[in-house]
Amino acid sequence: MEWNRSEILALAAHNCTRCHGVGSSIGKRGRSVTCTCVHRAVFRACYERFRRCAEKEKALTKCTLDLPSGNTRRYSWGRKDEEYIADFCLVSRRYLDQDEYRVFRFHYLLGADWKLCTRQLKIEKGDFFHMLYRIQQRLGRVFRELKPFALYPLDEYFASTGRMELEELRSPEAERVVALYQKAEGRPLVPPMRQAA
Repeated sequence: MEWNRSEILALAAHNCTRCHGVGSSIGKRGRSVTCTCVHRAVFRACYERFRRCAEKEKALTKCTLDLPSGNTRRYSWGRKDEEYIADFCLVSRRYLDQDEYRVFRFHYLLGADWKLCTRQLKIEKGDFFHMLYRIQQRLGRVFRELKPFALYPLDEYFASTGRMELEELRSPEAERVVALYQKAEGRPLVPPMRQAA
């Protein structure tokens, strides 16, 4: 996905020494490059949501109906919190090398502090924190630019409804699925969408 200027400005750190709060800097080839402080901010937002999803009681999670997007007519049920936890872990494992993933697993997934991590992994304190910055930078960029479905922005990931055309909403299949969904939820059935429109 492409970065837009307003998003970069909102995520940039005001005290960043590289971009000075602008969110982009000039790269080696003279092009504008998104600053690492923006990538780390994306990672921190995704990690905070991951922790909330992981710490939530499983009785509080809910199953949602995902409406189709595009030309497909397939509806699916999903548990967004569990899907996000799995995506966060699998994408991290795929894009980190072995040493970085060990640090990621100990520090971010298991919650060990820096003293325990440096002792268990047998690395110096400075090397540990530099590796954390590299992990945040790499995964933040990956979480934002992942295709076809990025983990960031979070509101798009957790949206339960797809982007549909008006004709798709009025199809007989869509009306039948919505009626079944409302019946399963115990809500009164509403008149078909065709008659309401």
